[in-house]
Amino acid sequence: MPPTGSETGDRNADLTYQLRAWSRQNKLGKSFDSSTGFTLPNGAERSPDASWVKMERWSTLTPAEKERFAPLCPDFVVKLMSPSDSTEKTHAKMREYMDNGAKLGWLINRQEQQVEIYRSNREVEILQNPQTLSGEDLLPGFVLDLTEIW
Repeated sequence: MPPTGSETGDRNADLTYQLRAWSRQNKLGKSFDSSTGFTLPNGAERSPDASWVKMERWSTLTPAEKERFAPLCPDFVVKLMSPSDSTEKTHAKMREYMDNGAKLGWLINRQEQQVEIYRSNREVEILQNPQTLSGEDLLPGFVLDLTEIW
């Protein structure tokens, strides 16, 4: 995929910053930015805009696996849609993450000011113009402030 536009990149940096700050504080897992690739169980290589992996899962990887595209699906993934993203392709990617083991996923659509929340074995929940998002039980205490992202 081509690089994102500057506005989307700025907002994605804020999203990654918030996740990283929370992750550093509690040390329950590892957070990653949009340049990090993962090899999913189905063999697809993907790089979510922001992601997080539980420490128990990350610790099972060898040093060599950690250097390359880690052979796992993150527990948590975020996709921040850019104006050029196809809605159908983006939905397919979110479903792919969930089918490959992600527990929680957020699809953030700035243009519509809408968030789709993906959870394991549940219907997608759609929120209109939320100001915050909760990391729920998976990321205890993590609250994403969307005011800088909208």
